[in-house]
Amino acid sequence: MSDRLTRALALIDAANAADPKGEALVYGQRMTEELARLFPQASEVLQVAARGQHVERWLLPRSDYPEGKAGYLDWRREQGRRHAARVAAIMAEAGFPAADCDRVGVLLRKEGIKRDAEVQALEDVICFVFVRWYFAPFAAERDADSTLDIVRKTARKMSEAGRTRLLQEFDLPQPLADAFRAA
Repeated sequence: MSDRLTRALALIDAANAADPKGEALVYGQRMTEELARLFPQASEVLQVAARGQHVERWLLPRSDYPEGKAGYLDWRREQGRRHAARVAAIMAEAGFPAADCDRVGVLLRKEGIKRDAEVQALEDVICFVFVRWYFAPFAAERDADSTLDIVRKTARKMSEAGRTRLLQEFDLPQPLADAFRAA
């Protein structure tokens, strides 16, 4: 691991350590673990993007945006822009060249999903982290139809290889597994 990568990850962790709920630091570490497991040859930029994917997410609460799908999508887009800018600044401070700082923005804004291998890898990692650590409590708060809808949306964002691997690694109930296969 290069000095600049070590420094960037430490700066992201320091930023996320300020999360009042204590969730951001753990989330970033889980993203790094899944990325290393799924894509062991990931570039330094992808490694930084994975760790910083939710950097300081709590600073822009969902409640600041209107209820409903449009408000949610506006909030998510703004989070992507904020994360991209914050992580690019951290990378610059850690000694990464400007091109890498620009590239991390592409990844975090998910520009080119399904067309850019690194953007898609990041999305697959996000989905694995969700299913591994957050899906069960998330599903417990929703009815079966809502849960199935979220599974369909998650599966559509993943690559075919990612969906196949997820089905091999997780024992999902049949309707949810079928939703992943159908995507």
